[in-house]
Amino acid sequence: MSNDLPKILLAEDDTDMRRFLVKALQNAGFAVASYDNGLSAYQRLREEPFELLLTDIVMPEMDGIELARRASELDPDIKIMFITGFAAVALNADSQAPKHAKVLSKPVHLRDLVNEVQKMLAA
Repeated sequence: MSNDLPKILLAEDDTDMRRFLVKALQNAGFAVASYDNGLSAYQRLREEPFELLLTDIVMPEMDGIELARRASELDPDIKIMFITGFAAVALNADSQAPKHAKVLSKPVHLRDLVNEVQKMLAA
């Protein structure tokens, strides 16, 4: 991965969706590492820092909420964005999700996703 591009860690268990997102983000000028489950993504996070964690919520092995919680423990500055078909379920008041996380509902338009990512990374 090139060092000067903002680095995004993507965790999404749907293969087509993951490929789609990686391509859109790379085209927008981001370096993207992608994983199909939360556990693999978490292991990668422990090896190197990322500016943004972009994660689905419902995944095998470790869900996105748990992944986000652990990511925030590793790096309190990491930005977190959830992409989910279950936004209401995901971030109810008693959820363990980091409070500063952003939620995008599926289906998500790539342009909207890229805009939100750019906004978060610029903040």
